[in-house]
Amino acid sequence: MVSQLTEAMIVNGVVLATVLASDLGPARKIGRMRLLRPVIAAAVIIPLFVSDPATRGNGLAVEIAGVAAGLLGGLAAAALMRVYRSPKTGAPASSAGWGYAAFWTLVIGARTAFSYGAAHWFTASIVSWAIANQVSEAALTDGLIFMALTMVIVRTAGLRVRAARLPAQAPAPRPEHAAA
Repeated sequence: MVSQLTEAMIVNGVVLATVLASDLGPARKIGRMRLLRPVIAAAVIIPLFVSDPATRGNGLAVEIAGVAAGLLGGLAAAALMRVYRSPKTGAPASSAGWGYAAFWTLVIGARTAFSYGAAHWFTASIVSWAIANQVSEAALTDGLIFMALTMVIVRTAGLRVRAARLPAQAPAPRPEHAAA
């Protein structure tokens, strides 16, 4: 059986690799698969790693906090991308650079440090807090997973909305015929 820490590290790695591979660069096409990929990833990750989500109490509050943090992080990530109409194809495209990569690396690094720290550095403190607040280890892990997935889905939704709001491509200028 895979530990909660290993599960969190797998999700962190998959999210970081997927986001950077999809978004980094000056001209990334915003197509159907790019928009569906995060939804597919969530559909695969949630059943694999979230077995018994909290439905009440402080465990649910932790999971909701993860979703809220993911919402804010996803909006920030979307704001770090430029969405435009490609001059070559006329299709919506995006660009993201080092600032975007640094943002995602910082967020995933902080999540990874928290997960590792909970297992190795401040285990007693987090266990005491969890017992006092009746929050299970699974609820903490689920909150982190929900944060990661919400971030990716909100970033993707932001791409979709911004691409849909782009002005229509102007028709190509027609050559003028010389009057005889």
